[in-house]
Amino acid sequence: MRIAILLAWLGLVASACIGCIAPTYSADPVRRAQQLIWDSENLRLILDDWERIWLNDQPSHLTPYRTHGGMI
Repeated sequence: MRIAILLAWLGLVASACIGCIAPTYSADPVRRAQQLIWDSENLRLILDDWERIWLNDQPSHLTPYRTHGGMI
């Protein structure tokens, strides 16, 4: 019984987050277009955030050419 209640609660929370119960976007076409543009911009910037988290956006201090490392 506890699992059924937990699953029902989880389904209710998930459906509220994706717009099944309450609509995610406005009914006004102008406002809805603005909201969709904002969302697409946020999705476009995810890659920049991911690179910043993993420090891939930092400059490389490696040499641009291969070095032997041993005695020549």
